[in-house]
Amino acid sequence: MAISTPLLPNSRTEPDGSAVLRVLSYNIRSMRDDTAALARVISACAPDLVLVQEAPRFFRWRKKLARLAAASGQVVLTGGGTAAGPAILCTLRATVERTEDVLLPLTPGQHRRGFATAVVRFGGARLGVLSCHLSLRKDERHEQSGMLLDRLAGLGTDHAIAGGDINERPGGPAFQRLAEGLQDCRTTVPWGGEYTFNPVTPFQRIDAIFATKGVEVLGCGVPLDQPGVTETDLRAATDHLPVLAALRIPAN
Repeated sequence: MAISTPLLPNSRTEPDGSAVLRVLSYNIRSMRDDTAALARVISACAPDLVLVQEAPRFFRWRKKLARLAAASGQVVLTGGGTAAGPAILCTLRATVERTEDVLLPLTPGQHRRGFATAVVRFGGARLGVLSCHLSLRKDERHEQSGMLLDRLAGLGTDHAIAGGDINERPGGPAFQRLAEGLQDCRTTVPWGGEYTFNPVTPFQRIDAIFATKGVEVLGCGVPLDQPGVTETDLRAATDHLPVLAALRIPAN
């Protein structure tokens, strides 16, 4: 896995009202692993937004997610059990305009899927946000990718991002459908590591962050060289590696 420097820029609001954001997408496997390591990884990445997949969904799921948010310097914005797994965390830098959790059509015999969505403001920048975890089934996954694009467009913002566990490599039809309608941030400006699964012997990229065309990508990849992120914590935290992106969102 290639490691590049320098580090991604820190969050800031520009004089013209545009905002530089750090966005993390992370499958946390229902917090079944080392939650202290998970919180350390998230904290070290210093994200403004965390797009979570496989958040706790069952017994006391709200309390578990709130504890993770507090331990990593975040608050719960939306999602979790109400979105069938996807969730969004954010810092207090975000001004929240609205949130909506969306359940997708259920295919018999398959896991329920959903989207966690929000519209937020950072400085003069207004942004639509979506966290997703697409199906293991190829046909259902492709259909859900279209639903994702429709939902993102329906947020009514000039600029939007989506991130999650796509359950498919970049050459697959669902991934390609997303990359045709949006920027695949890792491809646009590669940074850090490429492969996201699994953390012990990474060999495939199935997690990604996407952005609409007007968003400037400053870098995106697995934060292998981020200060405070250790290989030990990455292996202990969950069964995926996180994706970190720095993005400049124009002012409205």
